[in-house]
Amino acid sequence: MGRKKVCLISTVTYTNELFLLPMAEYFQKNTDWEVTLMCCADDPDYPNRIPEGVRFIHIPMKRGVSLCGFSALLKMRKVFRKEMFDLIQYCTPNASLYASLAGMLAGIPVRLYCQWGMYFVSFPGGIKRWIFKTMEKLTCKVSTHVQPDSFGNLELCHELGLYPKSKGSVVWNGSTCGIDLERFDISRKEEWRQEVRSLWNIPEDAWVFGFMGRINRDKGVNELLEAFRQLVNQYPNAYLLMLGNRENEQYLNKELFDWAQEHPRVILCGYQHEVEKYLASMDCYVLPSYREGFGTTVIEAEAMELPVVATDIQGPRESMSNGVTGILVKPRDAEALREGMEWMLQNPETGVRYGKAGRPYVAQRFELQRFLYETTQDRKRLLEQK
Repeated sequence: MGRKKVCLISTVTYTNELFLLPMAEYFQKNTDWEVTLMCCADDPDYPNRIPEGVRFIHIPMKRGVSLCGFSALLKMRKVFRKEMFDLIQYCTPNASLYASLAGMLAGIPVRLYCQWGMYFVSFPGGIKRWIFKTMEKLTCKVSTHVQPDSFGNLELCHELGLYPKSKGSVVWNGSTCGIDLERFDISRKEEWRQEVRSLWNIPEDAWVFGFMGRINRDKGVNELLEAFRQLVNQYPNAYLLMLGNRENEQYLNKELFDWAQEHPRVILCGYQHEVEKYLASMDCYVLPSYREGFGTTVIEAEAMELPVVATDIQGPRESMSNGVTGILVKPRDAEALREGMEWMLQNPETGVRYGKAGRPYVAQRFELQRFLYETTQDRKRLLEQK
């Protein structure tokens, strides 16, 4: 028998590089598999960053609702029939829908859906929720295996009837890609703190709340801006540092966002590659999201010894320890978020203790090399069962 052929798929290069490239590199170095990455190369330089030995296939796709979806499905089916992969692994909503259907039509034996977040759960009801939930159920149904990135989401999927209990599983303690503690080098925290604060003219004595993620409604940005607006006049040393690209701005509170863009203590940095440096410049990390697959930014913040304020939803509640590494607050509630953020301001010594507890917490549960090892063992198990 020849080498096993494994293909890792996402919609666009951002997700591919962030979550799948480290996995592909590990598979290539630690197995005899033939490893392929697949996505839409919306960053034309991305194929040049893929290490030797890992193949890349470009499939035109877009995030969100798109007419190119049927074309992407047909192109994937053609590639799958030619390559006859032993295992395809897919994440992100669009790529997962196309790949699961194309893989089934092409007869790929192992079709693994990495269920790293569900779009429909942020909708309160109505036809839009029904449509996206139906798409989610279809992806799960035609996949041979489903792996959410947290036990909370696994339980939620079983409660919602997306797939039977015999079908879903979580690798190790969950997460999408673990945490690289060498990258998040705590010994350089003070150096990076000074560098970023100097770059953005943040005073050394400022108390900096930080946020990383897409600037949109589902990440809780409206509540975050409202909570900070209530705090900013009462605490003249409070700053808000936000990393991420704007997305679906029509769902943001325009009055709030206009205020944020003009306020000198709200710093909108856009997307940044070296997030470890920006985390080092913060005093408290805030994730007010409505939905998360896991909460990767939470463990990144904990790795840099930051206390965390996060919403009490699936994912974040498993990426931190409430009352040990941070605090959980009610989602979609600006007042509850404000109270949590103000508590951190008023209790800095406890916040430091939470921060110090964060790094060993993530080192024990989500360290990158252990996560990749466990993931590899899981894929070997699936390949043996095909």
